Amino acid sequence: MNVYTRTGDDGSTGLADGTRVSKADGRVAAFGDVDELNAVIGVLRAEDLPPAVAPQLKRVQALLFEVGAFLADPAGRPVFSEGVARPEWLERWIDSMQGDLPKLRNFVLPAGARAAALAHQARSVCRRAERDVVALRDRGAGVEGVIPLLNRLSDALFVLARWLNHRVGVADVLWHARA
Repeated sequence: MNVYTRTGDDGSTGLADGTRVSKADGRVAAFGDVDELNAVIGVLRAEDLPPAVAPQLKRVQALLFEVGAFLADPAGRPVFSEGVARPEWLERWIDSMQGDLPKLRNFVLPAGARAAALAHQARSVCRRAERDVVALRDRGAGVEGVIPLLNRLSDALFVLARWLNHRVGVADVLWHARA
C-alpha cells in the first residue's frame, strides 16, 4: 500500500466512514490534535524515565489511538474501552504522584528537566485537543464521551511534569505576578 494517494492534494481528507471533508474541518483538527499529543508522548517516552512511568504512558498512547479513531468516524463507536470510558485510573495515578510532591501554592511555569518540559508540552497539546473536542460536541457531534479522559489526562501530565522535576531534584519554576 502506498503512503501517498494524492487524494488529499485538493485539501480534503477521508474519514473512517469514507466521506471526504476539508482538512480544516473541526473533526480533523480534533483527531489531529490527539495524534500530535500521542506523538509528543512518544517523544517523552524516549526520555530516561522512572520505571513506573513507562507503562502508564504506553497505556495513554494506546487509548489516544482509540480516541483518534473514534473522532475520525462521524458515526462514532458508542462503546469505549474501560480506560477511556472510566478515566478514574488517571486520578489514581495523579494521587500516587502527588503524594511525593510539595503542596502547590503558585502557578508553575512549563520548565525544568527535559522530561518535565516535555510533559508540560504534552499537557498543553492535550488541552488544545480537549478544546477542539468540546467545540465538536457543541456542534452536536456526539463526542462527549472522550472529554473526561482528555480533561483528566491534562491534569495527569501536569502532575507528571512536577513529579519528574521532583525526582531529579529540580524545583518547580514558579510564576510570580509583577508587583
